[in-house]
Amino acid sequence: MWTGSANAVQWQIYATLLLYAVLLTICQQVAQVLGEPLERISVEMVLRAFYHSSHAVQCGEADDLVRFLAEHAKLLGIVKRWRKRHRECSQQESIIWGDP
Repeated sequence: MWTGSANAVQWQIYATLLLYAVLLTICQQVAQVLGEPLERISVEMVLRAFYHSSHAVQCGEADDLVRFLAEHAKLLGIVKRWRKRHRECSQQESIIWGDP
């Protein structure tokens, strides 16, 4: 949709913010199911996985978005690999809070 109207631009911004809020909520739920920190969940890959989950729902193979994303996280590339800063944060947390 292309427009120059201020009202239409505001609605596009509101719709984008709403989509992003819902997307982050889904990412948080997936991180919780997987037991991973939220920073290791790729927001972009969760968004791209919506297509696959909708196809699975249409075929009757899935009925819960978060569970589908968690079950296929490796295949869909949802969880980011451990990076140096993740290891450093983990080490700092273990120093501060002790090993679980």
